[in-house]
Amino acid sequence: MIKDAEAHADEDRKRREEADVRNQAESLVYQTEKFVKEQREAEGGSKVPEDTLTKVDGAISEAKTALAGTDIAAIKSAMEKLGTESQALGQAIYEATQAEQAAGGADGAGTQSSDDDVVDAEVVDDDQERK
Repeated sequence: MIKDAEAHADEDRKRREEADVRNQAESLVYQTEKFVKEQREAEGGSKVPEDTLTKVDGAISEAKTALAGTDIAAIKSAMEKLGTESQALGQAIYEATQAEQAAGGADGAGTQSSDDDVVDAEVVDDDQERK
């Protein structure tokens, strides 16, 4: 039995690697699809150019096609491409957010009012001090 396990150890290692790669790729596809969907349904429209979203969609379909097959190298390659495209998507969102905040910061500077009726107080429990 031990000899049998040792004989199939390499095969088991390959199967485990295949399962790990498939799981990572499926997870990346799911997360990226969800992210793209959120961008398209965002209030006020997407902050990302449509061509960037189209590139990501292409990488998603390429990864799904690779996952339908059994070639681990193709899955890894598609996963790398999808990772690169999703990073570009994240970068575009980051840049759009920074530009939006810079424009909002310049317009909104000095508009905060000091009419807040905030009272700073400290609560003291007299019963605790008597014990």
